[in-house]
Amino acid sequence: MFKDRRDAGQKLARELSEYANQEDVIVLGLPRGGVPVAFEVAKALKAPLDVFVVRKLGAPGNPELAMGAIASGGVRVMNEGVVDRLAISDASIEEAVGKEREKLQRREEIYRGARPETELGGKTVILIDDGLATGATMRAAVSALREHNPEKIIVAVPAGPPETCAEFEEIVDESICLKTPRPFLGVGGAYRDFSQTTNEQVRDFLERADEARAA
Repeated sequence: MFKDRRDAGQKLARELSEYANQEDVIVLGLPRGGVPVAFEVAKALKAPLDVFVVRKLGAPGNPELAMGAIASGGVRVMNEGVVDRLAISDASIEEAVGKEREKLQRREEIYRGARPETELGGKTVILIDDGLATGATMRAAVSALREHNPEKIIVAVPAGPPETCAEFEEIVDESICLKTPRPFLGVGGAYRDFSQTTNEQVRDFLERADEARAA
């Protein structure tokens, strides 16, 4: 077990040490729990840190089924297979996008404040969460991130089910899961301290990362 997210981030950073001190590397944390892990990785690699906010678009009448997602930078990706199979109308899609975009914008304002968005085109992007369960959020993040045209996408997490981690090996340039226990009893089961990360802490990690880079 990891002591906490800080411990997990430090251990993850060792696996990513080949990316240290490279100007084209950017670390993105999925808020909220992925940000303290990403902070430790960014600090060790001496790389910039930012958040990548993703909102799933639930299908009408079945909100757990993702018909698409929106993400930081105004990106929208749709699961055309789901849209076609359920004959989801354009009006229903636009209604869902409008609701989720408001939530996404509020979150970005809380986390980023006046900080500009990070340019991701042509970069090596290390996408981090505190763990994988079904992998749905991370898959949405990867799909949305591709719209920014990064040079390379690396998914890095402290823990996840073996089958979910194996899936990401097929869809990104590099996938790192430090622990893949079987049976997998949830992300929280990989930590002794799995306290909730607050919005204020997310913003604090971003500010601390900026200060460290400036120094």
